[in-house]
Amino acid sequence: MAADYPDIDIAPFIDHALLMPTATSEQVEQWCEEAYRFDFAAVCLYPTHVKLAAELLHGKNPKVCAVIGFPSGATTPGVKLYEAQEAVENGASELDVVINLGWLKAGKTEQVHREIAEICEATGQTVKVILETNLLTDAEKKLAAELSMDAGAAFLKTSTGWNGGATVADVRLLKEVARERVGIKASGGIRTVNQALDLILAGATRLGTSSSIDLIRQRDNLEKGE
Repeated sequence: MAADYPDIDIAPFIDHALLMPTATSEQVEQWCEEAYRFDFAAVCLYPTHVKLAAELLHGKNPKVCAVIGFPSGATTPGVKLYEAQEAVENGASELDVVINLGWLKAGKTEQVHREIAEICEATGQTVKVILETNLLTDAEKKLAAELSMDAGAAFLKTSTGWNGGATVADVRLLKEVARERVGIKASGGIRTVNQALDLILAGATRLGTSSSIDLIRQRDNLEKGE
């Protein structure tokens, strides 16, 4: 590992993301095989791919994570709830749910809380709430974090990756608000090992990235001193 960083194995932090609209079954198979081979925490997929991924990873360590209301968060609560329940029925044990940003900005905190709470209660699975921090003020980030935790979220997630990526500053802010009560998932734009390590050192307990294999190659090259 680079001299300026502690010896941290980034692989167990990684949610191996396949969130291209063009993703095929063959790519799902590849992502699941890679997640198992490198001992990633999870594969993160659209709901349409969950059943196949759950079959491929049955009895193996990587979890199957489905994105819900992705990427806008603007679908109705009933649609998000159904999408989440169906994903769990198909084998997902983790759900990355996009918060309703319009409600948050309009001060509709009760609706924001209720939507997340219903998904947490109905599924009983690990819910990571995507806050889309690049579109929020610091005050809104803190409010969204508190609402999500109070609703039962297990993780606060920075971004979808569609409106900018994770920053060290946002991870630090979420860690301060969370006070060790929930995990922090940094997601979006993580393409180098140094970025990944900076986010982990800032407080991230998961990393969402589609560049997982590149990160592992970079890690291996650093360990070889290349």
